[in-house]
Amino acid sequence: SFIGEESVAAGEGSILTDNPTWIIDPIDGTTNFVHRFPFVAVSIGFVVNKKIEFGIVYSCIEDKMYTARKGKGAFCNGQKLKVSGQEDITKSLLVTELGSNRDPETVKIILSNMERLLSIPIHG
Repeated sequence: SFIGEESVAAGEGSILTDNPTWIIDPIDGTTNFVHRFPFVAVSIGFVVNKKIEFGIVYSCIEDKMYTARKGKGAFCNGQKLKVSGQEDITKSLLVTELGSNRDPETVKIILSNMERLLSIPIHG
């Protein structure tokens, strides 16, 4: 089976089943792409029994290939990635994305979540 982000965004329904399924977003960062903002990627995931087995993200502008496989770790251009180990949230950076849905109820939820996040004394 295949699920494509652009077809779902266009209103086509999709149901994740137990069948092996490819989930593909050929232009991950469509809004960035449209506005020529250079953070765009091709994202591909593979799911079996509704559980992710592996994923690949190719950052086109940076020419970086991110890969991860269940139980095997994550890599960038073949180099193993690891978390920083930073446990003090006040020394951490918070990165978020607001999405493109401007439905009033969705915006209300997003802003409420952002308010809670921004009340944490983060580094930046």
